[in-house]
Amino acid sequence: MFPKIRTSLPGPKAREIISRDKRYMSPSYTRDYPFVMDHGEGVYVVDVDGNVFLDFTAGIAVCATGHANPRVVSAIRKQAGKFIHMSGTDFYYNIQVELAERLCRVVPIKGKKRVFFTNSGAEAIEAAMKLARYHTMRHQFIAFFNAFHGRTLGALSLTGSKIIQKKGFYPLIPGVVHVPYSYCYRCPYNLQYDSCCLYCLKYIEDMLFLKTVDPDDVAAIFVEPVQGEGGYVVPPVEFMKGLRRTCNKYGILLVCDEVQSGMGRTGKMFAVQHFGVQPDIICLAKGIASGMPLGAIIASEDVMNWEYGSHASTFGGNPVSCAASLATMDLLEKQLIKNATVMGDYMKERLLPFVEKYDCVGDVRGLGLMIGIEIIRDKRTKEPANALRNKIIHHCFNNGLLLLGCGLNTLRICPPLVITKEHADLAIATIEKAIAKMGG
Repeated sequence: MFPKIRTSLPGPKAREIISRDKRYMSPSYTRDYPFVMDHGEGVYVVDVDGNVFLDFTAGIAVCATGHANPRVVSAIRKQAGKFIHMSGTDFYYNIQVELAERLCRVVPIKGKKRVFFTNSGAEAIEAAMKLARYHTMRHQFIAFFNAFHGRTLGALSLTGSKIIQKKGFYPLIPGVVHVPYSYCYRCPYNLQYDSCCLYCLKYIEDMLFLKTVDPDDVAAIFVEPVQGEGGYVVPPVEFMKGLRRTCNKYGILLVCDEVQSGMGRTGKMFAVQHFGVQPDIICLAKGIASGMPLGAIIASEDVMNWEYGSHASTFGGNPVSCAASLATMDLLEKQLIKNATVMGDYMKERLLPFVEKYDCVGDVRGLGLMIGIEIIRDKRTKEPANALRNKIIHHCFNNGLLLLGCGLNTLRICPPLVITKEHADLAIATIEKAIAKMGG
């Protein structure tokens, strides 16, 4: 299978569905271009008019094992034939326990661990917020600018990405303070790594803790080891290590939001493993079940000490989703995490020369198959080129490649972890043609 555009985009069937969608669906949904899915296989998706696309979005980093992976589909069918739901917070079933045991074996947290299952990433963040407050009996949180943690009120309170996400929803959850992330390409202090002494870390202790927030009131620091919606930003190793030291010093919990970066996407099961840091709580979703709705938080037994009835979920840990997750983990551990490393290194090697070759490419960064290409107007000022980024995405769509943006001006590359060099070369060629034509 190869990309093949048979009709104008959108085609007639797609236009009819989009018209009905506009009549009945919430206007809050964000659709970047008129792709209407019919079916998919592996790295390819086919729209309702028969147009074939190479999918480098993976449903926003969700379909880690590719579309309709036979192993995952088989696991779903087998479990659905037994029972679809029984509410794991009120009753027992083996497949939920089996998945919890599996996650506890691989998560980078010492000692005995426990798992709480949710339906989504936002719910995992909400659960982590509640657990952090319950465990520490503190009420404040620290989060980062450009972070995205979800759209429910608690998760939205931690989010520091785009004002449109918060506009109209105030007041949010009190007790959240935002600080700059270690975004070295766009240092908020106009310093240079590594002569900066990581002032973004020093700011927390030297400014925030002295002038605004008592560290003894802080329950947790929420951080994405690689910022996702904020622009696929990879911080220096010492930044994450420094956060761990700060948390240790003041008895603060370190909560790693691995909703987008976890489950093999970065070439390790969890992105935080690249930094040699152990969090107190890890939040998971997206790639955990290859597209079935599932999220989780995992913490040490000492941290997850809330009492009977403190928190629950009707659908969290759904048995069909758990079956999909177990099949996903088999595939990740046997081959796909390694493939994410190999293919991620290959793609970055091919993409890094774009920084010198094209005036509109400011930075190429990422870990594994979580890669960002930052599009700019000017090399000297680094002025973000949001409109140009969007034109590049649309050009790729019209030529059979699905991409999404992240941050204000970054191209997001997050394909299924099953891609081959042939897929990577096709995508890179399409991206380069779009950059050359749109950006010069």
